[in-house]
Amino acid sequence: MKLLKIAVLIGVGYVLGAKAGRERYEQIARTADKVRQSSPVQAGVAKAEETVRAQAPVVKEKAAHVASAAAEKLPFGGSEAGGAHLAPEVGSNGTGS
Repeated sequence: MKLLKIAVLIGVGYVLGAKAGRERYEQIARTADKVRQSSPVQAGVAKAEETVRAQAPVVKEKAAHVASAAAEKLPFGGSEAGGAHLAPEVGSNGTGS
């Protein structure tokens, strides 16, 4: 009988805690949505998007340059065709022969 009372109390505590937790979660979600929709945040988002659009070509150029320089340092000289392979070819028997 004592165990049943403890189980019921734990169940009631869980349900009440879950309900309070859900209400708090919904309150936080509503506040976050208000902040996200606010004018200052939207202005910041627009400015960030504008900056990304303006800098994308510069970043693309730098990335291409770095990738090209890295490819030059590879053992096969960065050549896509005709270069040596780092691993042996695998034959039909799976041994590399």
